[in-house]
Formats: sequence, C-alpha cells, structure tokens
Amino acid sequence: MTAGPWREVEIVLTAGHDVGDPYTGVEVWADFTHDDGVTLRRPAFYDGGRTWRVRFASPLDRGRWRWRTTSAVAGLDDVTGTLDVAPTPTTNPFHRHGFWRMSPGRRSLQHADGTPAVLVADTAWALPWRATEEEVRVYAQDRRDKGFNAVLLMSVQPDMRAVGPRDRSADEGFDVGFEDLPAGHINDLNPAYFQYLDRLIDILVEHGIVPVLQPVFQGFGWKGLDVAGTVVPPQEYARYCRYLVARYGARPAIYLVGADGSGEEPQIGAGGREVHAWDCYAQPTGIHYRPHAHAHAHQDADWLDFQWCQTGHGGEHVPERVADMWRNTPVKAVANGEPTYEQTRHADVASGWWQGHEAWSNLCAGSTMGVVYGAANIWQWVHRDGEPGHAPYFLGPAGSWRDALSHEGSTYVGLVGRILQGLPTTDMEPDWETFLNPHGLRVPGRLQILYQPHGGALRMMHDHDTPRHYRVIDPRTGKSTASGQLSAGEVIDEDVSREPRLVIFQHPAGS
Repeated sequence: MTAGPWREVEIVLTAGHDVGDPYTGVEVWADFTHDDGVTLRRPAFYDGGRTWRVRFASPLDRGRWRWRTTSAVAGLDDVTGTLDVAPTPTTNPFHRHGFWRMSPGRRSLQHADGTPAVLVADTAWALPWRATEEEVRVYAQDRRDKGFNAVLLMSVQPDMRAVGPRDRSADEGFDVGFEDLPAGHINDLNPAYFQYLDRLIDILVEHGIVPVLQPVFQGFGWKGLDVAGTVVPPQEYARYCRYLVARYGARPAIYLVGADGSGEEPQIGAGGREVHAWDCYAQPTGIHYRPHAHAHAHQDADWLDFQWCQTGHGGEHVPERVADMWRNTPVKAVANGEPTYEQTRHADVASGWWQGHEAWSNLCAGSTMGVVYGAANIWQWVHRDGEPGHAPYFLGPAGSWRDALSHEGSTYVGLVGRILQGLPTTDMEPDWETFLNPHGLRVPGRLQILYQPHGGALRMMHDHDTPRHYRVIDPRTGKSTASGQLSAGEVIDEDVSREPRLVIFQHPAGS
C-alpha cells in the first residue's frame, strides 16, 4: 500500500464470525509505527456485517509505516501490513501543509507545518441527514468559490420527537443515524447512514471545506423537539465521539463536542476526553454555547482547544461577548460560532453588509480562530418555499436552501478568508494602542490589520515595530484601493465616501 502524506488510506478488516452488539461490544484499533520510531494509534469503526475499517493518514512525508491491529475478536486481531509514503503533487492545502491544529499561543489555527490559517465557516447543521450528494456538490462549490473553508454540521438528527419519512428529498424527511435515538440512546447504529455521510463529507473535503462535527446537539436542535444530546448516557456519547474520530479523523476535521448548551452537560466532558484520547492528529476540539451561557466551561481541560459563543438571532452586534472570552484563562481560541442567521424571519434581519461588519468586528474583538456565518433556510436545509414543520421563528421569509445560497452577506464573510489568505495571522491579538482606531489586530513586527466601519482618518499613535507599508482594501470586494507608507504621528486621510475599509500593514514581499 502506498500514499502521499496526509492522504487518507483505508484498511478493511473482516471478523471471523458474527458478533453480537458489534458497535457497542467490540474494540478494535491499529498501531502504526514509522521507520523513525514514531507510533500513532487509530481506532477502527464498525461498518456493517462483519466489516470494520481503519483509516489513517501519514503526517510524515516519506518512509514506511508498519501497522498491526488489536482486538479480542478473531479476524480483527493481529492483522498486519505496511504503508509506504512519498511526496505527491497536490494543490489541496490540507495535503500540502497538513491538517489544522492550534497555534503555539493557542489563539488561532495553523496547518501541521506551521502555515497560518483562519477559519471561515458556514452553518449547514442539517446537511448530513437532509442533503443529497448532488445538493452538497452545489453547496460546496458555492461556498468554496466565496472563500469558506469549513461548515458546522449536526452529525445526526438530534430531536427525539421529530418524525417524518426516511427520505432526504421529502417534506419533513430525514435519514437516521441511530434507530434508538428517539428513546434517548445511541447504541443501534445504522451503517448505511454513515456510508452516505462518508460521500457527503468527501465532497466537502474535495472542495477544501472542513467538516465541524457535532455529535448530538444539546440545544434547540432541528425543530426544538427534545434533543437527545442532554439525555443519552455520557458513556454512549463518548463512544460515538470515538466513532467519529475513527470514521472521519484521518481527513481534515474539527470536533464540536458541545453545542447550544451550557457547556456543563456531562456528555460534553465525556466526549471531549474521548476525542483527546483517540485523535492522534490533535485536530481542534471545542464547545459552542447557547446565547445566554457564560462560555468558560472546562476552560482548564487539556482536551479543550476553543470556546465559541453565540450572540442570538435578533440581529444585534455583540462583539463584547468575544472580547470577554478572550480574557479567560487558561488561554483558549475563541470565536462567535453563531451570529444572527441572515434573513431570519424577515429579509432585512442581519442582511447584506450587516454580516461583513459582524465578521470583521468579531475578528478584531478577539475572534482570531476565525469567523462564522449562517443563513436562515440553509441551516435547516429547507427543501422548498413553504415546506411545513419548521419553527417559524428561524425560517427565512421565502425560498429554500438553494435560494439562501445567494444571500448577499455570505459574499462578505467569505471574503474575510480571501483577504487574510497568505498573511502571517498566527496568534494575532486585538490592538487598540498602535492606532487611533477601535478595531485592530497585531502580530508584533509582522502584521497590523485595521478595520474602519466608516473609513475615518487613521493616525498611527505609537511605533510598536509596525511595518511601514500598507494597503487599503475594500472589504466588500476584496480589491486594493490605495497603498503607501506611514510612520508614527502620520495620518491616512479619511475616505470621503465614509464607506468601510481595511488598512493592512505588512512588510513588502522579499523584505
């Protein structure tokens, strides 16, 4: 077996006999040992019948891995093999630079080789159990072309009382990951559901979009019909987290072990510890909170990498939520994981440039892990205008998920990623001292970003080893409109149109 670095390979294992309770009662893993002595352990996952699979990606760019499985079941135990790795041409950033992990200062993302990264995520919670392959291709191409690189997903439909046909294209229809979820358990796994989800996630990753995997929701859910995420026993929740790591952890991923709750639910700690124990690639793991929670649960846990607040769905800018989280210790990366969805209830709610201002103001308040966008009718994956059964409070005024793809605000949020791409953003921090401007970020000696909502005059107040060269960028188009040099005490004149602008200070290429 051969592969390039960071490319997923799959090993198929077959049990020698039928096994009772194969999902809950069988443990299987494989240890991969490289020529240089490094050993990585990957859990296997059950995939129906007598089949288990191990997925692995080499974080080293060359050499040979020898692997061996461990299990108490004949046919799954003491299976061995080799994997040879050599560099291969690729344009995929996750194959070139490796998966995401946290930066040295814990404030931001970077690839495994140290290349800076900023999360620009969309919110399509219901995609895993409502969308078809054709639909996900349309969705992924749109989001990639706009600049998004991640998407928040509920991995299974979480409402215990939700009913509907098991048909992804039908009104109120959805597919089912666990047959016993309506009873508050997740033991009766449906392998066919996850085989289909494999294909959907393959499409997302092919388009450079990282799945942000949430096991079972703790908050509102899909229709507000009693979510299982606060009911399932913690050991079942942890087992499922391990299953997600096994099935999807050899490709780019983020693990959102808690969502829309207080963060203190016992399932969350159990899930976080399990991910930490089994994810040999140290991909980011964190919590996303309901609007009225203090976002600091498990702040000192070694498994926790990030905290995401939520500012509700009333169309209000609340960057102080992010700034408050920034000050929590020990340091964890922060973001606003759920601003108001565009066109929630009315076409003018959180619409257009509201989303662009929200993204840049959150970023400058300390959301240096990245920014998140959402649109009404996309997050529920509404099939058609007027589809019944959805909570009216969260619906858009008209249309389907396809119609909502073209909402203006998504273009502005996607541009955040385009504008920041290639900049030395690792561990950038809010800065209000260097310039007379309330929205700013700084990497000492390397980068200064100023966001001006109304294009006012910009004065450099102090010389903090700030690069002299600057570019003025229109955040609504991504285009540069001016450039120059500036020293302490000097001023960039205001924009006479008083429109939003960015001013980015960076050393010229090659200097």
